[in-house]
Amino acid sequence: MTNPNQLTIAAARDALRKGELSAVDLTMSCLTAMDAGDDLNAFVHKTPDIALQQARAADVRLKAGGAPDLCGIPLGIKDLFCTKGVASQAASNILAGFKPEYESTVTSKLFDAGAVMLGKLNMDEFAMGSSNETSCYGDVINPWKIDDRKLTPGGSSGGSAAAVAADLCLGATGTDTGGSIRQPAAFTGITGIKPTYGRVSRWGIVAFASSLDQAGPMTKSVRDAAIFLGAMCGYDAKDSTSANIPVPDFEAALTGDIRGKKIGIPKEYRMDGMPAEIEALWQNGIAMMKDAGAVIVDISLPHTKYALPAYYVIAPAEASSNLARYDGVRYGHRAKLAAGDGITEMYEKTRAEGFGPEVQRRIMVGTYVLSAGFYDAYYNRARKVRALIKRDFELAFEAGIDAILTPATPSSAFGLGEMASADPVEMYLNDVFTVTVNLAGLPGVSVPVGLDAKGLPLGLQLIGRPWDEAGLLNHAYVLEQAAGFVAKPAKWW
Repeated sequence: MTNPNQLTIAAARDALRKGELSAVDLTMSCLTAMDAGDDLNAFVHKTPDIALQQARAADVRLKAGGAPDLCGIPLGIKDLFCTKGVASQAASNILAGFKPEYESTVTSKLFDAGAVMLGKLNMDEFAMGSSNETSCYGDVINPWKIDDRKLTPGGSSGGSAAAVAADLCLGATGTDTGGSIRQPAAFTGITGIKPTYGRVSRWGIVAFASSLDQAGPMTKSVRDAAIFLGAMCGYDAKDSTSANIPVPDFEAALTGDIRGKKIGIPKEYRMDGMPAEIEALWQNGIAMMKDAGAVIVDISLPHTKYALPAYYVIAPAEASSNLARYDGVRYGHRAKLAAGDGITEMYEKTRAEGFGPEVQRRIMVGTYVLSAGFYDAYYNRARKVRALIKRDFELAFEAGIDAILTPATPSSAFGLGEMASADPVEMYLNDVFTVTVNLAGLPGVSVPVGLDAKGLPLGLQLIGRPWDEAGLLNHAYVLEQAAGFVAKPAKWW
């Protein structure tokens, strides 16, 4: 089979089961593509020996019959997931040399299902960023290109998005705190789903903002996302926020029938200055859903305008608490000390050297909003706004709305360096359509729907009811089929 790395997970699964392809051959094809794709800087720790060992074991399981869907499927793992004996740095210098003695719940479940780990993927440092320019490993390059401009793949799961879009792997894990799966998926023309908060265990994932973080799959199709998500989900006693509820067969839910389903169109997502292309894309998506038999309903989510400021109080506050553990005492980077330096100097120098500028900025903001005299003015007020945003969605779903359709991003991918040195608020505005979903704990999915005038991919977002990933994926499947998006980046790497 020629270039099996270009297969979808579903196609590869079927070929493996029929004996038309071996897991070893599929893995070798991905390893070759990874080496050829070094210019993208997507993979930062390659694990070919582990991959081939897992592939050989997968072939034994496949031959015996009854193997899980992901058996023999080569995947990339975001550097935020702890992988036993393999560097897990969260793209930060402060975790240099850290190799966990344990496996995250997500990767354990994937490996138990027979998946193959090709290596660890680049990302924004501690998942803080929207362009994958804050990584200690350097920028990830979007495989989509305009002339000689290097574009961002989005962030923080930029390495995951670039690797999937460039066929370096068949799928990748991502995490989403404010849009870090959905925004890079939209920028690279792939599918990415953030599940309901609590659907996927957070144990063994380096924490950014614990009440917002959620892991999910990044794939080449909605069907692949359904297959992948099914393997990631499940109750985990080690995670106090993990939900003890059944995991449905997400792939079986892809019936393609949404007749009579109500699709909400929130008026508040029509932002001032929204590019005409984004508005046109949204209208096209609305028409596609209507043609599929859905009922289009205008809705209001009145507290949407407060979501971004509330998010950028809550997330840094939680980050400042979570990142306090990185001090050079037990693991990771420790600064060299001068004669007479004590423990305070060790903390200060280690954190100054280990954390990048964006992480330092968010720690300082978070510490400020949690400090005496400002806690009620900022953090408690943001928590109250969060409750109002969540209630907006609850009222819409209580009124019979089955899913909500919005743009995924305010633009297509922008050039690397174009926003990094500007006002950081400009970068934060990339999350304007996605942060509400995290604040409300809802599932959301980005689906590629078209190309802009420059030939770059654009995505639409669907937001679902809590715990209804099955229904959400079916709506996404209908949108995917109607859009017929098959464009791929022209290979230049």
